[in-house]
Amino acid sequence: AMWETTPDGRPGWLEIFLGLGFSVYVVDNVERGRASWCPFPGVWQGEPIMRSAEECWSLFRFGRAEDFACRKPFPGQRFPTDRLEELARSVPEGQVTPVTCDVTSDADVAHLATAVRAIGGRVTVLVNNAGGAYGLDPIESAKISDWQRMYDVNVLGTVRVTSALLPDLEAGRGTVVVISSTAGLVVYEGGGGYTAAKHAQTAVAETLRLELCGRPIRVVEINPGMVKTEEFSLVRFGGDAERAAAVYAGVPEPLVAEDIADIVSWVVSRPHHVNIDRLVVRPLAQAAQHKVHRVS
Repeated sequence: AMWETTPDGRPGWLEIFLGLGFSVYVVDNVERGRASWCPFPGVWQGEPIMRSAEECWSLFRFGRAEDFACRKPFPGQRFPTDRLEELARSVPEGQVTPVTCDVTSDADVAHLATAVRAIGGRVTVLVNNAGGAYGLDPIESAKISDWQRMYDVNVLGTVRVTSALLPDLEAGRGTVVVISSTAGLVVYEGGGGYTAAKHAQTAVAETLRLELCGRPIRVVEINPGMVKTEEFSLVRFGGDAERAAAVYAGVPEPLVAEDIADIVSWVVSRPHHVNIDRLVVRPLAQAAQHKVHRVS
């Protein structure tokens, strides 16, 4: 929502719209976190699209749905490269190059591919890790905007980034890693939108492997079970920390992000003729999607 420029210096929406020849009306101050643009009938081509507070939360993760007037950005959603930038500062210069990329944006993905090629060198590994679940509603009361967002991020995001970097991966004899989920293999009540998206992501990985047969690119699918991170359940439940914590309550030693990173490192470091098609990983306490051992 940066109206003038983005945090990494790219043009913001104000500059883009002005460049396209539109009249732009700033209706609030960016420093209060409430910048927006407002198309007026007769000025904008077509009628304005009006979004409710709940839709803005579901689609863009700005503010809590139940307290939207505060306009509080959801942790980690506005500037998702903070941790990468911190990592870049902790290692010798040049080893890490953070690039902000919204995988639901064709323009952002094209910018990512350009940035990767500007670094130089071989592209050997792509890890499609962007994803997420939004809501836990039954199909009967499903929020279509949540389903659309899950499909766009989990499925189309994987397709966009993979497609953009395939030429580089082929030249580098690379490996495509798709971080799916056990939800891509087994469904559960209330998870229709997420499991549908993850089943589709699994289909993308399997299809890609078939289509690339005979070319020097490996395709690996990793399906984690319960992984306790700071964001996943908090995002799913709209910032409700109590509901998020309940997911992992009493589970002795759930998986953590470092466990998955270790697995990614292992699969990509196998000899190139060895392809780990699919790796399912759960914590010891989770025997199946519906069977979890908890202690009080």
